Amino acid sequence: MSTKGRPGGRGKAQATKAAPAEAPASAALWRRLVTAVRGGVNELGEAIAESQALRILDQEIRDNDDELHRVRANLAETMAHCKVAQERLAAADASLEEYEGYALKALKAGEDALVREIAARISLLETERDSHAGQAQMYAEDIAHLRRMAAQLEATIGRLKQQVDTVRATENVQRAQAAVANRREGSDVRVRTALDSLERIKRRQAERGVRFDAAHTIKDGVGDEALDAKLRRAGIIADEDRTEAVLSRLKKKHDA
Repeated sequence: MSTKGRPGGRGKAQATKAAPAEAPASAALWRRLVTAVRGGVNELGEAIAESQALRILDQEIRDNDDELHRVRANLAETMAHCKVAQERLAAADASLEEYEGYALKALKAGEDALVREIAARISLLETERDSHAGQAQMYAEDIAHLRRMAAQLEATIGRLKQQVDTVRATENVQRAQAAVANRREGSDVRVRTALDSLERIKRRQAERGVRFDAAHTIKDGVGDEALDAKLRRAGIIADEDRTEAVLSRLKKKHDA
């Protein structure tokens, strides 16, 4: 059926043709919105990360400090064990030296059976001495390792504290500078406003002064004219009649 006679037929056709053009615009707008949201999320994430940076560093300092305390405690305990092992090693060396002396005396005395018993005792003392020496060496190595760990932790803590102190000092300085700048900006605005007000006051005062001067001038002129009129009416000042003076001057020229 034909749509020529229907009022809405042509409008529907135009709406159908306009729909594909509106779709890309909506898609482009949606893409821009998504991009803006992503940008806002990224900025928010960066702001959160920056705000958490000092807390993270402070926690890292505390963790390293706790680890340093544990290392120092282990170091003190290991040094105590090492000292005991060294004392036992020294006692074993002293016993060995003592029984070797006994063995030499027994050899001189020809006591072969006694020398054999002493040699067996010396063998046991040597085994004990070697065990104490191994423990002392192990403890010495542990002490060296723990000292290196403690030094590394101290250096890490010092470096982190320096960074935190630098960041906080810079942040405090920048906050102070921003506060001063804000105060200065507000002060400048107030000063400019006050100066503008003063200029307006000066202009009004100048205009008022001009009006006062004009009023006084007009008043003085009117007063003088009124006084002269009063003096003429009283006959104190004669009215000037310049007509006779002009006629007299003309006659003199004619006679000459």
